[in-house]
Amino acid sequence: MTASLEHELSLDALWMPFTANRTFKQHPRMLVSARDMHYVASDGRQILDAAAGLWCVNAGHCREPIVRAVQEAASTLDFAPAFQMGHPSSFELASALAKVTPPGLDRIFFSNSGSEAVDTALKIVLAYWRARGQPERSHFVGRLRGYHGVGFGGISVGGIAPNRDSYAAQLLPHVHHLPDTHDLTRNAFSCGQPQHGAERADALLDLIAQVGADRIGAVIVEPVAASTGVLVPPVGYLERLRSICSAHDILLIFDEVITGFGRLGAAFAAQRFGVIPDIITMAKGLTNGLIPMGATAVRREIHDTVVESAGMGIELFHGYTYSGHPVASAAGLATLKLYRDEGLFERAHHLSAFWAESVHSLATEPHVIDVRTLGLVGAIELAGRGSEIGARGADVMQASFWRENTLIRVTRDTIALSPPLIVSEAQIESIVDAMRRVLRTLA
Repeated sequence: MTASLEHELSLDALWMPFTANRTFKQHPRMLVSARDMHYVASDGRQILDAAAGLWCVNAGHCREPIVRAVQEAASTLDFAPAFQMGHPSSFELASALAKVTPPGLDRIFFSNSGSEAVDTALKIVLAYWRARGQPERSHFVGRLRGYHGVGFGGISVGGIAPNRDSYAAQLLPHVHHLPDTHDLTRNAFSCGQPQHGAERADALLDLIAQVGADRIGAVIVEPVAASTGVLVPPVGYLERLRSICSAHDILLIFDEVITGFGRLGAAFAAQRFGVIPDIITMAKGLTNGLIPMGATAVRREIHDTVVESAGMGIELFHGYTYSGHPVASAAGLATLKLYRDEGLFERAHHLSAFWAESVHSLATEPHVIDVRTLGLVGAIELAGRGSEIGARGADVMQASFWRENTLIRVTRDTIALSPPLIVSEAQIESIVDAMRRVLRTLA
């Protein structure tokens, strides 16, 4: 799209998601093509992608093996019903996924997004406890500042206030929240996992005392709370959550929609931290962002309990028209193969030390109050501008795009960085230098 075509393009009809629509449409940021580490803007500028699109383009943009697989699939089998019918590639993808998920989490349910993967997980939990004869275990425990998509289940267990406030009267009942793990006083400028805060997991013990373990079905957390500003779990925190859940027969769900597929230097955060949940939700990097797809990986014993408790009819009354869509399945298979062939998870692990050193070099720049890194994820938290929460972050995002030709994410006043796993050391330096110039200019 040329600048003249953009000028002629009507922006009125589209209601954009999670966007200040009126502000955007005054100064639209339009992307028209992409390749590897870069977008091309409508004015022809090359935009370095420091956010993997929206945490999803882990293998880089428009990778030929994935594009070719999608083209071939679309011309062979455009759609196949997922209810009472099947097609080979969805079974093949489920088997391939079961080889990279943690041992035992080898039963896969497909959906179309992370939001749907989370709602699927919550329904499976309820079905599991009914199958075990304990339907009263209908309470869920989430975490403040947690993000689990925008379905009513996801925003119920999620803990980001703006996402919940408009719908508070219609959220799921029986939902409780643990405190978040963010502790600037003790953990500011931690490289990797912070040392303080594992005891915050003990808030689950307080909830158990209040509610009763025999009424709690599951705890759901992001191993790294990414969308809220990259909150890295303190040393021992996830281990303590796992221990408490196991001791009280409570299921543990890891929402790995962002941390899955190499972002932390392993296939999943569960393997990076050595803490294995009972259910993992995933999306984004599953198809490298090319086709919408989500999945929920479930411990085999949970699956078998639900399935074997039913008769010979439908065991789980849940699903989507596009569950395991043929074209999405082809994209997923090609993406997993590309990750494996290019060793991208291992590459992210090897780059993590250089990444951490580079991002932490921003610690002394104007308004920076914290820097957090793990794997190939980074956050630079900025002091707010008086009562204007998020204003400084918004200025940084605009300046990064227009002045530095760099795409970043911001959450309120926190810069979130998560480049594709194909990023080079030189490109890491370019991203960090761009952030340095923006921070100094805006100061």
